[in-house]
Amino acid sequence: MKRLVNFVVVCMVVLAVFAAPTVAAAAQEMHKVQIGILQFAPHASLDNCYEGILEGLSKKGFVDGETATIDFVNGMGEIETNNLAAAGFVSKKYDMIIAIATPSAVAAYAAARDAGIPVVFSAVSDPVAAGLVKALDFPDTGATGTSDALNFEGQLKMIRAFVPEAKTIGVLYTTSEANSVSQLEKLTELAKDFDFEVKAVGITDASEVALGAAQLVAEKVDVMNNLTDNNVVNNFSVVTNATDPAGIPIFGSEIEQVAQYGCVAAESLDYVALGVTTGEMAGDILKGEPVETMPVVIVKDSKPVYNADVMAKFGIALPSEYAEAADVAGAR
Repeated sequence: MKRLVNFVVVCMVVLAVFAAPTVAAAAQEMHKVQIGILQFAPHASLDNCYEGILEGLSKKGFVDGETATIDFVNGMGEIETNNLAAAGFVSKKYDMIIAIATPSAVAAYAAARDAGIPVVFSAVSDPVAAGLVKALDFPDTGATGTSDALNFEGQLKMIRAFVPEAKTIGVLYTTSEANSVSQLEKLTELAKDFDFEVKAVGITDASEVALGAAQLVAEKVDVMNNLTDNNVVNNFSVVTNATDPAGIPIFGSEIEQVAQYGCVAAESLDYVALGVTTGEMAGDILKGEPVETMPVVIVKDSKPVYNADVMAKFGIALPSEYAEAADVAGAR
């Protein structure tokens, strides 16, 4: 009988040893945080944000497939697609939603607010105007994140240096994007200090980009300045199809618009770095820091970049004060 008892004990130990990794693995799988990432549209600056977010999460110990399960959805520039994706994240009871660009952030917050799921946003220029936070330093809602505050003073200084004779700046913007409306207000106010007049054309969706660009061309603006407006950036070739034949140079808001999309130059933000900061904030919240009290981080640092190939097309010479700026022609 004693031998039988010993045999049973040995068998139980052996089973426990072999079962332990399986049980541990199952437990680890159960404790992976689930993160939904919603990106408004597939364009380069937002892609850079996503790349940075993954890096920032990793720095805080949240790696997809290891310590976290990350579900990424690209809304393809469609509001309804973003709304459906956000609702899907909430129905699956994800631990967090990270939203890239203002329309995605608004969709995510609307879906997650009553469910108590924190939302961390990236590349939202005016989160107060968008209704995501009550104040930048004390959000007091279920959302916080990073803001891409454009250096309009540096941008206007650049336009004046590159095109000294310019008098009018054309701007195409989406009337329903809170970030675009607030950016336009700031640009228009500052433009007076540089002796510019801003002529703006509002659009409601992507289908009106061509018509809006044609209207600015008809108004004979000297240059155009592009904001971080998602509808416009996502359909940028439609804009250049109108402005290039008219000889109207466009100044962008970040490096990808200069390297890839045909802009002359920009006082550019680093959207990968913006994403890294966003991911680190998300990681801190997942570790227990309250989203309600975490201040919005405003990324202001910018650097001048230009595209020599595009400049040559418009007959623009590099001003001496920008001799140290980076030429990103062919960089992407």
